[in-house]
Amino acid sequence: MSTPPRTLDTSGLTHLVGYAASRAALEMRKIFAHHMQPLDLKIVDYCILVLVAANPQVNQKQLGQALDISAPNMAVTLDRLVERGWVRRVRSERDRRAQHIHLTAAGRELVNRAHAISRTMEDGALRMLSAAERALLIELLLRVAGLALPRFAADAPARER
Repeated sequence: MSTPPRTLDTSGLTHLVGYAASRAALEMRKIFAHHMQPLDLKIVDYCILVLVAANPQVNQKQLGQALDISAPNMAVTLDRLVERGWVRRVRSERDRRAQHIHLTAAGRELVNRAHAISRTMEDGALRMLSAAERALLIELLLRVAGLALPRFAADAPARER
């Protein structure tokens, strides 16, 4: 007869915001993967698509800075999104050296579908929080990350290009 696994004492870690945030992030990533798997969409892909949808004339460098992704990794990721038909690189009319990232029609459709899923996908995991607590959690995490809450609606659909 085997002994049931012993629950570990984590009290030496639970005072750390980083530990708690990391554990929560692991759970949220599992939820994201489960819900977005039918769209074959990774977190980084979703973030890029949302940023491109909300920011006309965005370029690769701006996306990399916003998501803390190195230039080489961003180039590879954008190449993959171009291959999938979700974004395209467009030469700037003002500066022919610069390229902007635009959503394709398929990318616009995908970001709108993914956005609809994202509106409720975390509800089950966060059911123990009130709406006010959830908003406060997001605000505090963004503040710790050195980011400000956007002044725009968090649930705006992709803009037309």
